[in-house]
Amino acid sequence: MKQLFLKYQAQTSPHPLAIEISHANGSYIFDSKGKKYLDFIAGVSANTLGHNHPKVTLAIKNQVDKYSHVMVYGEFVQQPQVNLAKLIAKHLPSPLETTYLTNSGTEATEGALKLAKRYTGRSEIIAAKNAYHGNTQGAMSVCGAEQQNSAFRPLVPGIKFIKFNKLTDISKITTATAAVILETIQGGAGFIVPEENYLAKVKQRCEEMGALLILDEIQSGIGRTGTFFGFEHYHVVPDIIVTGKGLGGGMPIGAFISSQKIMSCLKEHPKLGHITTFGGHPVIAAAATATLKELHNSNLIKETLHKELIFRKLLVHPLISEIRGKGLMLAIMVESSDLASKIILKCLEKGLLLFWLLFEGKAIRITPPLTISDKEIREGCAIIIDTLNEI
Repeated sequence: MKQLFLKYQAQTSPHPLAIEISHANGSYIFDSKGKKYLDFIAGVSANTLGHNHPKVTLAIKNQVDKYSHVMVYGEFVQQPQVNLAKLIAKHLPSPLETTYLTNSGTEATEGALKLAKRYTGRSEIIAAKNAYHGNTQGAMSVCGAEQQNSAFRPLVPGIKFIKFNKLTDISKITTATAAVILETIQGGAGFIVPEENYLAKVKQRCEEMGALLILDEIQSGIGRTGTFFGFEHYHVVPDIIVTGKGLGGGMPIGAFISSQKIMSCLKEHPKLGHITTFGGHPVIAAAATATLKELHNSNLIKETLHKELIFRKLLVHPLISEIRGKGLMLAIMVESSDLASKIILKCLEKGLLLFWLLFEGKAIRITPPLTISDKEIREGCAIIIDTLNEI
């Protein structure tokens, strides 16, 4: 199977992990030889409720029995889509009440950028250096990482970059700016949290200049940082939210969310301002609704901050310089990218799944399912500390 995988399936890196998957359940993935792996990645923050969660699985099965795809998004009234959009709005501050469902976070980024340009009538977008918002042409254009972008230029014009957390750069937002797009917590750059009331100051400047603030919550949202969306920690309400990853409970989904006033401009001049065939797929919308219901009807979001404290207490070692991030969006920082890779691969041998970050080679990703138990956290941390001691 591995040889077929390498021959017939397009690859994204020279050296994929290439674990042949047999099945997965809860916080564990099993390979075809029966080896068990404790999952500290969660499909790169996507499997909010772990693997094969019974409520998500049941929602998928029930919806498949009713209907699957019936029409392009936005034309027919489909209960799973309506239920999901209503549930999202219920847990968001005013005026964030209208959701456009997409197939991925990347597609949601594209929609959000189009929405900002259409609403403001402006074309300039300001983004952060070393940001990551997706991998399509438009999304790449607002990712300020030249090592990723250079091979694919020219990209979308009219993009300017500022440094995340650099207050003096905020003045670059002007009356020519349609929107500022930022990750609430920078992901690929190393799980960098906002400091000195940074996001609120950006929002204030946007309001003064008539620009919109887009916050990318693709990774920091859906309970991962201890609140429904990460921006709730930072006393700011964006004009547009971009989400994805964990929203689907392991199923492919994205969404951009705004006020009805802003979102309505996609309906005309021109009509069909943003369209998608499979966005809001009823089976996936049902899975997402089940995921959000479980999050909000349990203590999982609140417990995320408690679990963060366990990680921070246990992951103390001379080779660890710091732990960045918030909630269950954490990154172990070490002195070099070679050391980070050595740790990740040695832990893999011992049955613990860790992963890299895109632009910060010295970081080791820890983004487990929100359902992970305290016992499983201790089990995984013990493997990490043992590995560090061996090194």
